[in-house]
Amino acid sequence: MRDFSGRLAVVTGAGTGMGRELALQLSADGCHVAFCDVSEENMAETLRLCGAAAPAGTQVTAHRCDVSDESQVLAFRDAILAEHDTDHVHLLFNNAGIAGAGSFLIDDRADWERVFGVCWYGVYYCARAFVPLLVASDAGHIVNTSSVNGFWASLGPGIAHTAYSSAKFAVKGFTEALINDLRIHAPHVGVSLVMPGHVGTSIGWNSRDVLGRAQPADMSADEVDQVRQRLKRQGLPAEELSDGQLRRGMEQRMRDFMDKAPCSAAEAATIILDGVRDGRWRILVGEDAKNLDERVRANPEGAYEPEFGSIIQR
Repeated sequence: MRDFSGRLAVVTGAGTGMGRELALQLSADGCHVAFCDVSEENMAETLRLCGAAAPAGTQVTAHRCDVSDESQVLAFRDAILAEHDTDHVHLLFNNAGIAGAGSFLIDDRADWERVFGVCWYGVYYCARAFVPLLVASDAGHIVNTSSVNGFWASLGPGIAHTAYSSAKFAVKGFTEALINDLRIHAPHVGVSLVMPGHVGTSIGWNSRDVLGRAQPADMSADEVDQVRQRLKRQGLPAEELSDGQLRRGMEQRMRDFMDKAPCSAAEAATIILDGVRDGRWRILVGEDAKNLDERVRANPEGAYEPEFGSIIQR
């Protein structure tokens, strides 16, 4: 699918970040876009940006949908069919994701399952809902966003990262399994696995909103103490920091993650769309992703040793 003009793309998690940039670049190319998110405010801004960039006649629609809820996904699908007056779609970008609940052992089970639900079941439910519509088209393509944490389940020594990593491993396995399945049963539908490294997005703030957590400036004393204990487990001298310093430090960390990333959301979206145009099933986003992929493949047995993770963190 070299040309997206006149096609219909479905994009999840398009309120901010890579999802917004995918919707924006697709609509600018004359591709009709139906996107979803859980934030009405963020969706409105994405819709405004797409409307300003899209050529005349390009239809862009926004839909509120929590992709971890299959009933909402099915309602999202039905709304697209009605509003775009169609019985098929051409592109599905399973992009929605949140982070958090890193530890299977000590973090809240509901938070753990919420992260896993958005990052894995969101992909599964949307695939169940939209793949028949891709098969009904003359040419279709599924794009599933995993992560470097879909092949390296770590953020480095001292940091548990199980919910997000488990979900992203599931996305990777599912997508690779679809390659042969589609070749056998729907050869006109392609699939791509996206594995970004550090991309500048607002996932920190978004994840706290979805998990019902206060943003750093509004954290209670108990929530600040939980952060302090987590930092201490990582070997950091958190007991020396006041509550105010910890709040400001968390806020700055999330801001730096977005503003100082080696790859912007717009650059990531361009890499993804170029990969789809080229028909590549494996799309690594960012030089850090490529380097980490090479290092894990070269030394899989040592990938979770402290020395390996320390080098990655530097």
